[in-house]
Amino acid sequence: MLAEAASRTGRLFMLMDALRGHRRPVTAARLAEDLKVSVRTIYRDVQTLMELGAPLEGEAGLGYMLRSGFFLPPLMFSEDELEALVLGARWVQRQGDAGLTQAAANALSKIATASPADLRDSMANMGLWAASYPQQPANDIALGSIREAIRRQHKISICYRDEHGSATERLIWPIALAFFEGKRLVIGWCELRSGFRHFRCDRIDQLSVTKLRYPQHRSVLLQTWRRENAFAEDQ
Repeated sequence: MLAEAASRTGRLFMLMDALRGHRRPVTAARLAEDLKVSVRTIYRDVQTLMELGAPLEGEAGLGYMLRSGFFLPPLMFSEDELEALVLGARWVQRQGDAGLTQAAANALSKIATASPADLRDSMANMGLWAASYPQQPANDIALGSIREAIRRQHKISICYRDEHGSATERLIWPIALAFFEGKRLVIGWCELRSGFRHFRCDRIDQLSVTKLRYPQHRSVLLQTWRRENAFAEDQ
């Protein structure tokens, strides 16, 4: 069944490519000749594409064309692309961020709903799994706030413990959040140290997001951080 689903998905891809290659209506007979399938198959695949939302114009006997400005919706993923998306979403669901966990589940549901019916079972029974580790950071509730601060380019105030247990108050400009198995790091400019530092989320005792935007754009800060090529935890 998976092979049949993959074959049909590939054929739908080719049909879309064939339609995009014509500026004028193209007959089902011409499409059938190009794709090496029967005219009946073209009629059936065109109907499938229209049911899935593809903006096709025309009708049997006259020809079909794809309206301009159309971009591929989520349903038009290849088998490899679907596997990558499902595996990635499953990994995200195990990373301890409640917001991303729900978002990953919602994304999979949307992909399954928008995909051809004969691919849904394949997605649900896909034999690719992300490993789950028993130890997760204790303060995952802060991850959503950190991600929001990164999006808004807002400074965050934290109380941070180093590896020896010494606590300091920091005002940082968060530019990235790195997910590792069993560990999360906030990458940001630290006003106390006047430089980039990397903070383990499980060592953040308190966190509050300010409404203060940091003075430089995040993309500029990221470029500077990459040039420095530093990825050590703040000590």
